[in-house]
Amino acid sequence: MAEAAPPPRTRPISPFLFPPTGTYRWQITSTMSILHRLSGIALGFGALLLTWWLLALLGEPADFAEVQAFLGSIFGRLLLLGWTWSLFYHLLNGVRHLVWDTGHGLELPSVYRGGWTVIVLSVVLTVAAWLAGYWFR
Repeated sequence: MAEAAPPPRTRPISPFLFPPTGTYRWQITSTMSILHRLSGIALGFGALLLTWWLLALLGEPADFAEVQAFLGSIFGRLLLLGWTWSLFYHLLNGVRHLVWDTGHGLELPSVYRGGWTVIVLSVVLTVAAWLAGYWFR
């Protein structure tokens, strides 16, 4: 007589599944990692914007006026604001990673404290840079 096949084993639930399964809770560390990558990409696009501005500076005055008009528009200023924040965030988070490379700040409370420090300081430095830019015009 043939024996019955054993019941199929269920696969364990991955801890990386997103809600509504409720098995994964979003953490600041994952958010910081994603933001670090996105800010690096934003810095690349910002470098293209800076290159466009520099090339227009070398060109005709009409070309430069066109670029200045774009950068002075609401959309252009939002791009510059995002680029400024990306610059400070990426810089501060990179310093945080350098501190980790020395073996310091790897305890979970220090990781969370460092993450929030990077977020707050990047916003503060962005606001300070923009205020300084308008102050010294």
